[in-house]
Amino acid sequence: MWKWLHPYAKSETQYRLCGKFMPFFAVLTALLLGVGLVWGLAYAPADYQQGNSFRIMYVHVPTAIWSMGVYASMAVAAVVALVWQIKQAHVFMIATAPIGAVFTFLALVTGAVWGKPMWGTWWVWDARLTSELILLFLYLGILALYTAFQDRAMGAKAAGILCIVGVINLPIIHFSVQWWNTLHQGASITKFEKPSIATPMLIPLILCIFGFLALYIWLSLVRYRVELLKEDRKRPWVRELASKGGNF
Repeated sequence: MWKWLHPYAKSETQYRLCGKFMPFFAVLTALLLGVGLVWGLAYAPADYQQGNSFRIMYVHVPTAIWSMGVYASMAVAAVVALVWQIKQAHVFMIATAPIGAVFTFLALVTGAVWGKPMWGTWWVWDARLTSELILLFLYLGILALYTAFQDRAMGAKAAGILCIVGVINLPIIHFSVQWWNTLHQGASITKFEKPSIATPMLIPLILCIFGFLALYIWLSLVRYRVELLKEDRKRPWVRELASKGGNF
């Protein structure tokens, strides 16, 4: 049943496929973020309560969403690696961890900048903020644990187990504003009823959300290709690629 997938399990094949998709996602990222950010930062109407300070949400909301999305994809890769012993899944997990860490850091920083005029302080030990900070520590812990082992395979396995265990933090982040009394506002678009945000503000936000998704995919393809080369640096296909000057 899964025989058609076998050729794609080769690192060489995956390297080539990533190279083919990279230009598409690079262009898609530029278009979505270019339109979304310009529209949101320059042309969307000011909020009737927050004024222009709300515009930071066009970076804060997408990075907060995909800080969790990246971690979820890493956890899926970790499960695949542990259950089916596919080493490339661990390679993908390690390759995307820095991207998720940067997204989480940006979400925390932009949240602090947004919170200062709204709450009167840069930081509070709010349930949403604290759980998001824990997510950043999980990303850093996964990377640290991976590099702590001389045996790369053992390090990847240990990091994968930590990644899977850390998944419990994702629903805490998402539902924290419902489970506890927090300063952080509730969901504006991720709910079943009508979004509680005006359409001229909503459209650029959606563009930015998908733009950051495209950015994540593009960066993942770039980093995954690099990690594949590191993993298979002694294999014949990598030597052949090096002899051709990187054109494969």
